[in-house]
Amino acid sequence: MKNKLFLTIIAFAFLGLATVQAQTTKIAYADVDYILSQMPEAKQVESDLKAHNTQLQNQLQAKYQEYQEKLQAYQQGASTMDAAIRQDKETELAQLEQRIQKFQQDAQSSMQKKQADLMQPLYEKVGNNIESVAKENGYTYVLNGQIAGVDVVLYADSKFDISDLVLKKMGVTPAGN
Repeated sequence: MKNKLFLTIIAFAFLGLATVQAQTTKIAYADVDYILSQMPEAKQVESDLKAHNTQLQNQLQAKYQEYQEKLQAYQQGASTMDAAIRQDKETELAQLEQRIQKFQQDAQSSMQKKQADLMQPLYEKVGNNIESVAKENGYTYVLNGQIAGVDVVLYADSKFDISDLVLKKMGVTPAGN
């Protein structure tokens, strides 16, 4: 009988502890896109990406211009060309088209890789500072306010938005302050 009473008391103690823990769970949210937009490093990344994109666009334009020139020369002289020469020119034009398409695909991959490489340190910095702010303020969970423009948090009181705290932790003055 004493064992049952003892087990019952312990069970109620655990239930009480679980209730207290449930009441002390603190949840906050941060808008990572907003934080990134306020970071000076993000502006440098954007500038680097634009420069890389411009370089790739210039290379693509040069390839396309070469193709256009060869196509125009082919079209002007096709009627007077020997069949074998005409076939060689058509093959050359087809190969140029394929190289242009491959370059476009490679350029897109290059841009994605460059963006990932440049953004990774920023994501790590933001993540580390979110974790630090969460621990300092006793938050159990921190959610992202949006992912790819889609709200993850359907409702949140703005007093639980720690985005500006994270920026201040990183030494960045939020735009609205």
